[in-house]
Amino acid sequence: MSSHGSNKAILAALAANLGIAVTKFVAFALTGASSMLAEAVHSLADSGNQGLLLLGGRRARRHADEKHPFGYGRERYIYAFIVSIVLFSVGGLFALYEAFHKWEHPEPIESWQWVPITVLLAAIVMEGLSFRTAVKESNALRGDQSWVSFVRTAKAPELPVVLLEDFGALIGLVLALGGVGMTLATDDGRWDAAGTAGIGVLLVLIAIVLAIETKSLLLGESATKVHVAAILEALVGPGVPSVIHLKTLHLGPEELLVAAKVEVDVRESAAEIADAIDEAEARARAAVEGMTLRIYLEPDLRDAPAVTGA
Repeated sequence: MSSHGSNKAILAALAANLGIAVTKFVAFALTGASSMLAEAVHSLADSGNQGLLLLGGRRARRHADEKHPFGYGRERYIYAFIVSIVLFSVGGLFALYEAFHKWEHPEPIESWQWVPITVLLAAIVMEGLSFRTAVKESNALRGDQSWVSFVRTAKAPELPVVLLEDFGALIGLVLALGGVGMTLATDDGRWDAAGTAGIGVLLVLIAIVLAIETKSLLLGESATKVHVAAILEALVGPGVPSVIHLKTLHLGPEELLVAAKVEVDVRESAAEIADAIDEAEARARAAVEGMTLRIYLEPDLRDAPAVTGA
């Protein structure tokens, strides 16, 4: 469900950004407005980013092999991190460079003055539709979380990336519209440069947020508190009185590594302990729907305070 929703949002954003990029480049060629160039490069970078996310999702589905026994699920995090670098360099830094250049050499928009306004308004509509799709698909996973919490805690990186890109694109379009509009009203090209600078700062900030969040995923995050509690509660049962300690790690957005030391009864035979562990693993897998669990349990006698679901 998560992958399907992510792909739908990515494809919607890709279609919107490709169309918008072409129209913005045409508008820049006709008017020479720097904010149009910055927005065109922004849309082109976003299109490349969506391609990277799709590629990462495809490569992550490869089967485990001898070199990567836990599979390639975390490759989605790598491509999401590359997206943040592209957004920072190609989008943000280019826009700041173009803003500095146009501030030093301001140029009014003298021809085809209606073109940039028309293009920007059309782009706002298309980006709005793409953003609406991303919000709809995110709501299916977000639950009662705030949007900030969802972006910070989501284990599937694609939806937060598309959400932030589309949100940034909408704000960037408003900045570009303001810069172009003031340039047309005053014949002062520095307004256009100011709008371009605003776009650059916005993209750099979004890229930094994405880099921080995907870096955490790359380092390896534990399961959510809800999943940890469900696993702890499920492990405890016949033959397993308590869990001594538990560690979890996301191998991918929908795949968890679970390692635990569980208490067993000293009076039980090896066969009875093995059966109890098998049953505990089955309960844990059933307790976390939509996730693949790779479980490793170590039987032990309790010599420390036990950790239970409570």
